[in-house]
Amino acid sequence: MKIGVFCLVDAFCGMEHQLRRIKEMGFDCADVTDTHNGASMGANAGFVASVSLDSNPFDVKRMFDKYGLEISTVCMHGVLIDPVSPERYGTHEMMKAIKMASAIGVKYCVTTDQDPQLEWTEKLSYENKVYSVAEKLYEPIRLAADYGVEILLEPHGPLTDTVKGMKDIMKMLDDSPVLGVNMDTGNSWLGGTDPVEMAKALKDKIHHIHWKDLGEEWIPKRGKQFGCGFSTIAVGDGVIDIAGVVDVLKGCGITHSTLEVVGTEEILKKSVAFLKSHGM
Repeated sequence: MKIGVFCLVDAFCGMEHQLRRIKEMGFDCADVTDTHNGASMGANAGFVASVSLDSNPFDVKRMFDKYGLEISTVCMHGVLIDPVSPERYGTHEMMKAIKMASAIGVKYCVTTDQDPQLEWTEKLSYENKVYSVAEKLYEPIRLAADYGVEILLEPHGPLTDTVKGMKDIMKMLDDSPVLGVNMDTGNSWLGGTDPVEMAKALKDKIHHIHWKDLGEEWIPKRGKQFGCGFSTIAVGDGVIDIAGVVDVLKGCGITHSTLEVVGTEEILKKSVAFLKSHGM
């Protein structure tokens, strides 16, 4: 398995800077971590590491090629549990991301439900929340099937942080063969699930992994917070049973994974060493 890195290793720096640093640290792959519609003042100015969904996809690939890096996934993290709004990343953006990924040969696009941003959503029944997420995925799934891309649901919200939520979303979408799982060791644990048990329950659907570990200071937040963008400690230095997840998934044919870790080069390299020492 190739172990890549979260494409935001230095704050307030653009994509070219991130890719150059990632290659200098010895990595061979990274994800397109952030995407946006239209233009972005911050991205144009070089202090936001985001890619426009309206750009030429091959320019994105050429940028990665320039630094000898493979694109592992295109992230398209919507707020799928909340109602549709132009301000919320959702179905329209996902469909653009799918077309971009397909054009440049990236097989997986990653999305999630996320923590509700509206009190109205929080009051919905469990069944209505599942419907809300599934409805927004329906057309992207149809498009992904035609474009040869797979959509991976990541634990990052009240539904996807549970095995039941994952399975119920998939069931409502007729267990589509192009809907899989991006395992996130940190998010699943933070949401209150045992990552090892989630890996066992969903391993046939898991095609990519986000590795992160969390320290003891996160324990009081467990079951109350749904997802965090990254960790600041090395994988293996926290309270999560990363080795147990590795034992479950290392024989499942997963080709790529991503470190969602920020900090020094030493922390990133220590994370890689830990995963490799356990056979990943």
